[in-house]
Amino acid sequence: MTLLRIDEPTRAQAGHPLWRLGFRPFYLVAASFAALAIPLWIAQYFGWLAPVSGLGLHIGYSWHIHEMVFGMAAAVVVGFLYTAGYNWTGLWTPRRGKLAALVALWLAGRIAMLVAPPLAAAIVDWLFLPAAAWPLFRVMRQANNQRNYFLVGLLVLMALANAVFHAIALGWLALAPSAPVEAAILVIVMMEAAIGTRVIPMFTRNGAPGTQPLVQPKLDRVSLGLLAASAVGWVAQAPVWLFAPIALSAAALVLLRLWRWQALRTLAVPLLWIMHLSYAWIAAGLVLLALARLQLTTASAGFHALTVGSMAGLIMGMITRTTLGHTGRPLKAGRAERWMFVLIQLSALARVASALGYDTSHGAVLIVSAVCWAAAFLAYVMVYAPYLASARVDGKPG
Repeated sequence: MTLLRIDEPTRAQAGHPLWRLGFRPFYLVAASFAALAIPLWIAQYFGWLAPVSGLGLHIGYSWHIHEMVFGMAAAVVVGFLYTAGYNWTGLWTPRRGKLAALVALWLAGRIAMLVAPPLAAAIVDWLFLPAAAWPLFRVMRQANNQRNYFLVGLLVLMALANAVFHAIALGWLALAPSAPVEAAILVIVMMEAAIGTRVIPMFTRNGAPGTQPLVQPKLDRVSLGLLAASAVGWVAQAPVWLFAPIALSAAALVLLRLWRWQALRTLAVPLLWIMHLSYAWIAAGLVLLALARLQLTTASAGFHALTVGSMAGLIMGMITRTTLGHTGRPLKAGRAERWMFVLIQLSALARVASALGYDTSHGAVLIVSAVCWAAAFLAYVMVYAPYLASARVDGKPG
């Protein structure tokens, strides 16, 4: 006689699915925050929040630039690295209670930056990146995964930049608050470029039948080296005769490698073209920064190309792809994903156009950018929240 066997859930599958792997809660809170923060900033920028100004919300230029980088982007980076770290090492990155505690710390930072006194906000907000980096380093050290130590190092650099930002906000340093934020943006761009170099050709080869992306490791190293030199040159305020040639050379190599990766043959595959196009925005940002140093445009145009175009574009591409893959669903974009990708690219085009001066006296182009941004991330939350909060459809852990 055969008895019905009921297996107990494994330890990896215990608890609510939302807390089983880092991408789940961090993607959800980051996208939700992105959908709320930009409309809030636009409302403040145009004076629409005047009727509720008595609430004491600390919404201003410094809040905006800080929260988009050390708030939204940092959450996505940590969620991605925790998930990738598990794949690279086979060891569990924070999950269940530890993961929930880190998410709570991140949320506390967002609330503190909005309403708390500067010193309290600085302490609560700054703690997140070191607290998130340490368990990732421990997992990589345990697995002797030295190849990816540099990613922990980049998180540490972001934490240092955040400390400088708060020191400026507290009046301890006489620098522009944008300086450490720009440095952190360039750190994230380096992270994007390094990871993109690894995965975009592989994704293209696997996802676009008939493609054969050409990968030349030496060319990749030179390209990443020039990108790093551009970042250092901008932060160190290198003279224009030095910075501009390095940045333009880095941009040229980014575009050359995309051509060798057969970017144009991915147009029928949304999960691929979003990554290629977003990677191309790195080149656009570098060109615009070189032009800014030549006093032909503003630095805002270059950094918005890097943030809205490259960073947000790659974020949208990766949070859809990794959610689909790590919840056991097919790696295929539907109508919702195509709209998300188009909207984030329209947001980037409009934001850079506004920074270049192609806007109306009422800021209509800037508002279009904000609406497209908010709609893209709101669509992600609406479509993907059920995926993130439910168990894998294939029954695997994670």
